[in-house]
Amino acid sequence: MSIDERFESLCQKVPIVDTHNDFPYLLRVQLHNELHCDGNKFDFGSMLTSHTDLVRLKKGKVGIQFFSCFIECKDDDYLYEDFNKPNAAVRDTLEQIDVVQRLADEYPGELNFVETADEALESFTRSHGQSISITLGIEGLHQCDLSLAVLRQYYRLGVRYITLTHNCDNPFATAASSIAAGKPDHGLTCYGVDCIKEMNRLGLIVDLSHVSHKTMVDTLKVTRAPVIFSHSSVYTLTNHERNVRDDVLQMVKNNGGVVCINFFPVFLQRQAGGEVTIDDAVRHIKYVVDTIGWDHVGLGSDFDGIPKGPIGLEDVSKYPDLIRRVWEETGAAEKDIAKLMGLNVFRVWKRCEDVAKSWDQSDTPVESNWSERRWEFFEYCKDFPEIYPGSFTAQQNVYKDTQLLDNSKK
Repeated sequence: MSIDERFESLCQKVPIVDTHNDFPYLLRVQLHNELHCDGNKFDFGSMLTSHTDLVRLKKGKVGIQFFSCFIECKDDDYLYEDFNKPNAAVRDTLEQIDVVQRLADEYPGELNFVETADEALESFTRSHGQSISITLGIEGLHQCDLSLAVLRQYYRLGVRYITLTHNCDNPFATAASSIAAGKPDHGLTCYGVDCIKEMNRLGLIVDLSHVSHKTMVDTLKVTRAPVIFSHSSVYTLTNHERNVRDDVLQMVKNNGGVVCINFFPVFLQRQAGGEVTIDDAVRHIKYVVDTIGWDHVGLGSDFDGIPKGPIGLEDVSKYPDLIRRVWEETGAAEKDIAKLMGLNVFRVWKRCEDVAKSWDQSDTPVESNWSERRWEFFEYCKDFPEIYPGSFTAQQNVYKDTQLLDNSKK
């Protein structure tokens, strides 16, 4: 059989899994999430001018799509350090979750919002690859706004991985962009360690794209579950702080994790420069395979979160071209190509669920807060009953007298 024939046969059994697509952010920026307002020409079931639509997802043989619920860092200065500054990141993230769920609801039978790894694979198998399983990732713990309670609620809403940082530090970890700007690499904070524990307890996949080198190392030392890099590439081939160094690749192998190769030309470009093509993506995939094996590589396109893809990888319809090219270049066994297509990501997702199930059920949620969080209340709160004697002084608060409980007394 030819590579084309073998690929078509394999696609009947194995879904292509993309761990990172930013299409929901386009809906936010360009349509304000109003999918059917007057004059709106949006139709996900038609050919759009973005990288992603239902027609091309089907042509690309995508079986499981992680849509990113991305919200930018909420300060014009991405090196900001005032994490107590009020912002709208949680509201905006909830809107992103909502628009993905609404999009899936509009295409029953073609898009299926799922919450577990088994549900995603069963949907693919039951529909003979005609239904695309949709799930969610969140691109940065700044979107939790200091709170593990928010993280838990995201999980309940269907989010299945969270990236520890985007292009800004947060109370949990250091971002790669901060290191590129010359700031010190503090890695994972103590609060970040608590966050990893809570993600493991819940079954949330830890995503290490965008984070600093030390954050990668620190996280891989403390996590009890395998990690992913939802959209990263290889540092040895392209020296960018976002990319994964060889020492971390070895730790990923020991951890059982997966590096999902990014299609952003900036992270794939050859050192000599020039046009970035599908062959550069193949090089990065092969490097991971040659260094730590077929069990640790996947696909994380970053489509619609990048200006354009490499030549030959222009949109979501092009995954088959990439898979066939890798197969031709490597002469790999079918079982290994299946791992690249998506079974590695499925394994990690399933393993994170199993780690959560094995957690001691007597363990309560991690209740810690960031040690520098500023808790502000009005003076009238002191007039309320104590929970127990001395409970008012159990924590450090800041009280303000700018409001009264009964403003008629002013």
